Amino acid sequence: MNSAMSRNELERILDQAVQDVTERTAGVRLRQSDRLSGDDLCTIQITFDRGFSTSLTLCADTGLLYRMACNSFHEKSVSSEDLEEFSKEYLNVLCGRITGAIFRATRISAHFAPPVFYRGRYEPEGQEVQFVLTYSDGYCGGAQLIHHVPCADGN
Repeated sequence: MNSAMSRNELERILDQAVQDVTERTAGVRLRQSDRLSGDDLCTIQITFDRGFSTSLTLCADTGLLYRMACNSFHEKSVSSEDLEEFSKEYLNVLCGRITGAIFRATRISAHFAPPVFYRGRYEPEGQEVQFVLTYSDGYCGGAQLIHHVPCADGN
């Protein structure tokens, strides 16, 4: 993704996927925002292990993920284990949508490793931020989708 298409095109694909997948799978409408304001965060991270040397990290307010999971499961509450499983599956579905759109645009087939869930904010080692898309749900929740590329110095 880092050189196969323009940054603007990649941002457009990621943004469209985030908004569509979030609304369809979790019944939450996200819109681009200026900043992520919460302190209680979870991070879900996926590394592309074939086709691209990048990773995507979703850092979101725990309350937003909790609401998304409850909506998706049609439950009033979910356990912390359910929250983690939902979050990983959500990012898995999101990345599936993204890789499909990127394949249609570039004809490059990509594969990604299973998602990893972290409590708090997580930054992958050996990667640097290329860009960040920040979202708000219109209430108190927010999320950031961060596109990482290998560090320029190789570390």
